[in-house]
Amino acid sequence: MTAPWRSPARLWRRGCYVSLGLPLGITHFVVTIVLLSVSAGLLITFLLAIPFVFALFAVNRWFARGERSRAKALLDVSIADTTPPLVATTFFGRLGERARSKRRWKEIGHSLASIFTGSIGFALLYSVWGGSLALVALPLYRGSLPNDQAEFWMFSIGDTGSALLMALIGMVGFVLVAPWLTAGVAEVQVSMARALLGGSREDQLAAEVGRLETSRAAAVDSAETERRRIERDLHDGAQQRLVALAANLGAARDKLDSDPDASRALVVDAHEEAKAALAEIRDLVRGIHPVILGDRGLDAALSAVIARSPVPVTLETSIARRPPAAIESAAYFIVTECLTNVARHANATKVSIGITRVGDRLVMEIHDNGIGGADASRGSGLQGLRDRVLALGGTMYVISPVGGPTTISVELPCGS
Repeated sequence: MTAPWRSPARLWRRGCYVSLGLPLGITHFVVTIVLLSVSAGLLITFLLAIPFVFALFAVNRWFARGERSRAKALLDVSIADTTPPLVATTFFGRLGERARSKRRWKEIGHSLASIFTGSIGFALLYSVWGGSLALVALPLYRGSLPNDQAEFWMFSIGDTGSALLMALIGMVGFVLVAPWLTAGVAEVQVSMARALLGGSREDQLAAEVGRLETSRAAAVDSAETERRRIERDLHDGAQQRLVALAANLGAARDKLDSDPDASRALVVDAHEEAKAALAEIRDLVRGIHPVILGDRGLDAALSAVIARSPVPVTLETSIARRPPAAIESAAYFIVTECLTNVARHANATKVSIGITRVGDRLVMEIHDNGIGGADASRGSGLQGLRDRVLALGGTMYVISPVGGPTTISVELPCGS
């Protein structure tokens, strides 16, 4: 564990993590204990207990996912979800799987235990921080206390020298004790979350292997889709124009002596076909990897794309350091594909794009005011984007209710 003050932002996130432990722990405990009690009380009737038993496992599943997200967002700790998926096809079969799953009972156990770790952690955190600050400020408010004295358990402070000594002790507590205690409490709480929500080391490794296999499959599918797109574009575009060009030049050669005017017209047509073929090949090369992206970065490359967009687009970027080339290229194609989808399907009048680098993550949000209803399972290029993102170890969320608006949020790892 590194010294807490080396990263004030991390210390702040640890404090937020511990502080949230109490309200979340109370909520999880109360909801879980009520559902447990009602389920146990109604077991004699069985049918009446079924909805409460289902709610018990479903709600704690949501709680567990929230805890994993909280640990990732505030502490950058990944807790693998090793709970096996349900395989039964009937309601009662799936309910039986839940009841027999040790992992799901551990999720319930975490909800019950979190009130204790949350309460103790909250009390320790605010006692040491609040007590240290109170001692540091003691010389300032001692004179306002009854009899100009600060009463402690075994002694009282009634003079300036003693107050200054207590302020020095409070400073030590504020600088040393409180930060280390905050880090320690956060570590204890996240260790409990790992133990109850993450499973054993073998389970976590198995889950990671599964995730990597999924990412590899997504990468292969994405590469195959891209290869087919390039093949189709070459066949339907540049190749056809080159065939027409060859035909016109052949006809012009045949008419060169017998009909020079017709030959000249055919050469003019061939010249136009050649220029069109060059333009299509240039667009195709730009689609594979635009030169401006490598030379000037994501902001400049996207500005060029936005200039050609039929829908008005606003772009805000905050990227202090350029991400790796693979991530930069993926971000470029994600935005261009989203803009293509908006132009074709969304009937939107404006699009806003925000891109920022937060630590080791590149975060993007594309928002449009169109008709919504975008669904990756129905195509529109979204499934290909999701495969590309998953292959890079990122996440992608699509929020697109029918009637709009649509928001696509993407996070990509880009190194430390």
